[in-house]
Amino acid sequence: MALDRWIALIILGVSLIYGYTAWFTMDASLPPFMQRNPIWPSTFPKVLSVMATLAALVILLGFEKAPGRVKKPDMDYRRLGEYKVGQAIALLCLMVAYALLLRPAGFLISTFGFLIIGATLLGERRFHILIPVVALATGLIWYLVQEVLGIFLRPWPFFMG
Repeated sequence: MALDRWIALIILGVSLIYGYTAWFTMDASLPPFMQRNPIWPSTFPKVLSVMATLAALVILLGFEKAPGRVKKPDMDYRRLGEYKVGQAIALLCLMVAYALLLRPAGFLISTFGFLIIGATLLGERRFHILIPVVALATGLIWYLVQEVLGIFLRPWPFFMG
């Protein structure tokens, strides 16, 4: 079986477990006044689990491959050294660092740093475009979450108030 189908099988298993949790265990703990709401806290996880299950099944059953199309070779795990594994591992480590620094460094600094370093790792070198775009995106996301949605998101490090 090809690597994409193995990954689809893993995603299918995870999405089925996630879906079971969303459909059966999350709704049981809802208070009575929330059971009459049209949208529950489990609505998005339910939709996400159904979509992930369908996408994994499409890949697993091979529906995404058009018949008669020339098949290009799949990723070969024996030639793993030819791929940019170091870059992928560095990006995963950066994601973990971002998650750990989000509270102590604040949203603005940690998100700005994550996006700048991540883009640099992926090969972006036009900093005169990158820095303003990242600053605007970070500020806009913080404003939408904080002011529009009303979810408190600490913008600055903990020692700045």
